[in-house]
Amino acid sequence: MAPEPQTTVELPEDHPHIRAHRRRGLVFIGLAVGGVGFAMAIQMATNANFVADVIGISGLQQGVLEAVRESCGVVALGVLALLAGLAEPLVGACMLVLLAAGLASYFFVRDYAWLVAASLLWSQGVHVWFALPDAMTLAVAERGQAGRRLGQISAAGAAGTGLALVAAYVLRRVLNVDIRLLYVMAGAAAVLAAAACLGIPRKIKTTRPRFVFRRKYWLYYLLSFLEGWRKQIFVAFAGYLLVKQHHTSLETMLLLWIAIQAASYLAAPQAGRLIDRVGERPVLVSYFACLTVLFVGYAIIQNKHVLYGIYVADSVFFVLSIAMKTYVNRIAPPSEHTATFSMGVAMNHAAAVTMPLAGGVLWRYAGPSWTFLVGALAAGASVFAALLLPGRAKALQQA
Repeated sequence: MAPEPQTTVELPEDHPHIRAHRRRGLVFIGLAVGGVGFAMAIQMATNANFVADVIGISGLQQGVLEAVRESCGVVALGVLALLAGLAEPLVGACMLVLLAAGLASYFFVRDYAWLVAASLLWSQGVHVWFALPDAMTLAVAERGQAGRRLGQISAAGAAGTGLALVAAYVLRRVLNVDIRLLYVMAGAAAVLAAAACLGIPRKIKTTRPRFVFRRKYWLYYLLSFLEGWRKQIFVAFAGYLLVKQHHTSLETMLLLWIAIQAASYLAAPQAGRLIDRVGERPVLVSYFACLTVLFVGYAIIQNKHVLYGIYVADSVFFVLSIAMKTYVNRIAPPSEHTATFSMGVAMNHAAAVTMPLAGGVLWRYAGPSWTFLVGALAAGASVFAALLLPGRAKALQQA
C-alpha cells in the first residue's frame, strides 16, 4: 500500500513557535545592529577630528574622500545581485567582517592615500549591510507592527552607538587613549556584530533577483535620491565645519554625539508609533521642512554653540526617516523588500557620490555657506516630494 502524501501545515501567526521564531530573529538582529552602531559611532564621532587634525586634509580633499567612499553604495547593488539567493544573515556576517577590517586598519593610516584605501574597505562592507537589517526586521515583524519593530531595531542601534560614545569619551578623557586605538575598538565591535548575524534564522532570504526597478516605486526612489543629497552634505561637511572652522575638540564632538544618541534612543520607538498612527506623509513633510531650516542655519550662523544645537537636532530628526521604510512595506510585497531597499540605497548614493564633490568645490571657491545652502535646496525639494505620498486612508488600503 503506497504511503499517503505528506502535507505541510502552515502554523498561524499567533502560534507559540512562530512567536518564538520572530522574537529570536528580532533579538539577534538587534544585537547585530547594536554592534554596527557601536562600530560606526566611533567612525562618525572621530572622523572629523581624524581627517582634519591627524591627517590634515582640505575641504576639497574631504569632498573627494566622501565621494569615493560613497561610491560603494552604488557597487553594493551589484554585490547584492551577485549574492541573490543566499541567506541574508550570512551575507550580513561577511560584510561586517569587511567593516571590521577597514575600521581597525585606521590604526596604520598615515597619509591621504591610505585613508582612502581603508575607507573603501569598511565602506563597502557597511553599504551592503545597509539593505539587510530593515528587510530582515520586516520579515519577522508581526502584521501591523512594522513601524514599531523598525523603531525598536533603530533604538538598538542607538543604544550601541551611545555605549560606544560613552566608552570612547571615558577612554579619551581619563586615559588619553590615542584616537587610532578607538578605531581598533570599533573593529572589534564589528566582529561581534558579525557573530550575532549567525544567530538570525537562516530562512530569511530573497529568492528573486535583487535588482528590481519598478515604475510604481518612483516616489520612494526620488525621496531616497534627495535624502542622499541632503544627508551627504551633513555627513561630509557638518562635523568638518565644527572642527575646521570652529576648532571643536574630539572630546566635545564625542559629547555632542552622546547627546544625539541619547535623544535618538528615546525618540526612535516613539517615531515608529507615530508613523503607524498618522501615516508617512505628515511625518516626512515635517521632517524635511525642519531639515531645510536647519541647513540654512548651518549656512548663516557663526556662533559655534548654536551650531552645536543645530548639529544635534539635525541628527536626531533622522529617526523620522523610518517613514520611508514603512512606505516601502506598504507598496512592495515581502519578496521585493530587500531589492527595493537596495535600489533605494543606490538612488541615495547616486546623489551621495556627486554631492560631496560639488560641496568640496563650493567650499573651496565660494565658501562653506554655499555648501550648506545646496543641502537646504535638497531638503526643500523633499518637502514637495513628500506631499505626493498617499494620505492616511489610502495608505491603510495599501497595507
